[in-house]
Amino acid sequence: MITSCLLSSLLLATVPQFAGAWSGQPKPSSPPRNTALSKDVATRRSFLAGLATASTLATVATSFPSPASADDEELIDCYFGCGCFWHVQHEFVEAERKILGRSDDQITSRAGYAGGKAGALDGKVCYHNAGNVADYGKLGHAEVVSMRIPASKFYDFAVEYCKLFDKDGFRPDQFGDRGTEYRNLVGIPGGKSSALAELLVKASVDTGDKLDFAVGKGDDRDVPKVSFIMDTSEYPSFMGEQYHQFHDGFAFGENYPNSYNSLASAFAKKGEDFGKCPNGMMGIGLGGL
Repeated sequence: MITSCLLSSLLLATVPQFAGAWSGQPKPSSPPRNTALSKDVATRRSFLAGLATASTLATVATSFPSPASADDEELIDCYFGCGCFWHVQHEFVEAERKILGRSDDQITSRAGYAGGKAGALDGKVCYHNAGNVADYGKLGHAEVVSMRIPASKFYDFAVEYCKLFDKDGFRPDQFGDRGTEYRNLVGIPGGKSSALAELLVKASVDTGDKLDFAVGKGDDRDVPKVSFIMDTSEYPSFMGEQYHQFHDGFAFGENYPNSYNSLASAFAKKGEDFGKCPNGMMGIGLGGL
């Protein structure tokens, strides 16, 4: 089926006024929570039991001491995936502002791709395009939002991630955007062996215990209510195209102010490299690009 992000891209290429519209199927009644996941998908509790670190949830939250100044703390690169990356990027931009007090020119959240075994092809990972150049879906990647944040604040960002899911553990576009390109995943240094993995699980528990977790092995399936934990050293993220950055959301009417949308061109003017991928789903550009 044509998914909402994909359909929105097609509409943008032909009818710009449909920017941000979502045409996914109506959400059916929620199926029962998984009672028996396949052997490669761990439940939250079994995943937690298998973590390499011996620290407990009660102590892990203090394992990254807050520095006197956030500017003095070493930053970590991480990413979060939860369906279409447009609205996810907006939520994490707001989190950077709220949690870290960052100004527009300090924002690090970027839409991109991660989680595939193939990595990049000829140095590129691209959105769907007419020439099939380094198509991210064919490379096994999912849509993600990457960022650079202090390790001591990872829990707070993990909370924001968990809040993206509804009370049943479904992402906002669960019944529209489906498939490996939209699967849930979190990339952190060290993957499951990192204390950050415990903080992620704690954030999930503290926000309603809606998610299960699995160790990401690359090219993973799209499993509802399950998020795959990836090691960023093995599965790094790749920058998305400029036209995907600071985009309006996928849902109808989910439009953000121009001050937000214009950040993409502002960063480009400052020299940020958004790659050399072809524009648009059909090779004719998005929204006239």
